Amino acid sequence: MARVAVGPDKTPEWIRDAVRAGGCDVVGYSDAEALVWGDPYGADALGEVMRQHQHFRWVQLPFAGIENFVPHLDKHRVWTSGKGVYAEPVAELCMAFLLGGMRHVIGYSRVREWTRDHGRYLLGGNIVIVGGGGITTSLVRMLQGFNTHITVVRRHPTPMSGVQRVVGQGELHALLPTADAVVLACALTPETTGLFAAREFAMMKRDAWIVNVGRGRLIVTDDLVAALRDGRIGGATLDVTDPEPLPKEHALWSLDNCLITPHIGNTRAMAVPLLSERITTNCRLFAAGEPLIGLVDVSLGY
Repeated sequence: MARVAVGPDKTPEWIRDAVRAGGCDVVGYSDAEALVWGDPYGADALGEVMRQHQHFRWVQLPFAGIENFVPHLDKHRVWTSGKGVYAEPVAELCMAFLLGGMRHVIGYSRVREWTRDHGRYLLGGNIVIVGGGGITTSLVRMLQGFNTHITVVRRHPTPMSGVQRVVGQGELHALLPTADAVVLACALTPETTGLFAAREFAMMKRDAWIVNVGRGRLIVTDDLVAALRDGRIGGATLDVTDPEPLPKEHALWSLDNCLITPHIGNTRAMAVPLLSERITTNCRLFAAGEPLIGLVDVSLGY
């Protein structure tokens, strides 16, 4: 039976239960062949464990976004993340963001008076999605009933089901002038940090919306504030921000064309069963010597 350690020490018991459900023994670090790490914010603690115990053949990380773990990645073992685990709930939030923004629900809710009609169709809209992972796959499926024209921008422009166009990152700017909404659902890497700044907002339609469910640092926050204040874009819906948490006094909170949620694309109630299932599945595959799900490309950092 495969031997798997669970860390850090105060990791919830449901993670250990998920390992056992996958047919593996839960053991201490010294006796383990693999490690399931349960703390998404404990990168430094993981690094210390890895320095003391270098024999793990596989490490499972809890979230899809692993930028804080990148300094500890190596090519001596297999790394997996929560890639794709939370795709459905995050894509569902994207739908709420798109409809709430484009139909001006956000603006109406803040005016507090009966006002003129405003807003636009999502139906038939031109949607640009940056990132080609699980969130995008789920969102594309949810958008099918709205007859949207979807273009996906990703590192490798391989075809995707339900998508009219898939292009490389170098074509992003050419798409912005005709996009009704841009959804950021990509990993944070050196190449995508600050992907949207003043230059990109100036290229967008004045009534276009930007949705960010990826990472806060994909957007230059000060430039977004300026674009929203000046009406250079229609609005923004953000589940992630930079900084995060966003300070109470930050300008973004006061803008009528900006909706912010506190990184709740997947709540704890949603995340626990989804991650538990992934851990169980990967433990079962590891024990059987089969390829794991959610493999991390160490050279790319996601």
